[in-house]
Amino acid sequence: MTYVDGFVAAVPTATKERYIRHASDAATVFKEYGALKMVECWGDDVPDGEMTSFPMAVKRKPDETVILSWLVWPSRAVRDQAMPKIMEDPRLKPDVNPMPFDGKRLIYGGFEVVVDS
Repeated sequence: MTYVDGFVAAVPTATKERYIRHASDAATVFKEYGALKMVECWGDDVPDGEMTSFPMAVKRKPDETVILSWLVWPSRAVRDQAMPKIMEDPRLKPDVNPMPFDGKRLIYGGFEVVVDS
């Protein structure tokens, strides 16, 4: 059964192209280590909420855009084996490919796929 890592973050709107390059470079690395697919989405219709919302969750500032992304893995076991290697890969080190957003406001988690239609 496939496994998904999901991410939500706030990215400075002015750095959209830089973010896309960062994500594209990271996708290459993730796929080399076994990810089947990486999807990056730039917020287009992400309203503020009254109780909860994506913007509230990442403490989005007025000059930021919410992103949603996910990695699809063949299984959690593949993902768990790959992640330590990915974190050590020199192509993802901050001095080579710095995150163009505040990583402290990044929300992430791993999910078992239960419906895929």
